[in-house]
Amino acid sequence: MDNDSALTKKRILVVDDDPAISESIKLALESFGYEVETASDGAVGLCKAERRRPDLMILDMMMPKRSGFLVLETLRQNDYFPTRIIMITANEGNRHKEYAESLGVDAYLRKPFEMSELLATMERVFNEK
Repeated sequence: MDNDSALTKKRILVVDDDPAISESIKLALESFGYEVETASDGAVGLCKAERRRPDLMILDMMMPKRSGFLVLETLRQNDYFPTRIIMITANEGNRHKEYAESLGVDAYLRKPFEMSELLATMERVFNEK
C-alpha cells in the first residue's frame, strides 16, 4: 500500500457485545479496505473512540457497562470529535430510534441487517457532510 492510500483509509470502530456480530462486520469491512477495530462494551468503546478518533462508529444500542446511548451522549456532549455514528439494534421500538436521532446519530439500522445495507448506509453517511 502506498502512502496516499494509507492516508485515506477510513478508520471504523465497531462497538458490540456480541463477538459474532462485531467480528463478521470487522472481516467484511476489512475486505473493503477499511481499518477496523472492535470493542465489546460501551466503556471500552468510548475509550477507544477517544484515543483512536475513528471516522465512523458502528455502535450497538444495548451493551453491558455502558449502553450505546450513554456512549453517544458522552461523545456529543463533550464534542470530542465529529465522528459519524451508525447505531445498530435489535430493538423494534421507534422511541429508541427517536432518542438516538435526537442525540445526533447519523443512521440507525435494525438487526439483523445485510452487509450490503450496512455498506450502503456507510457510503451515504460518509457522503453527507
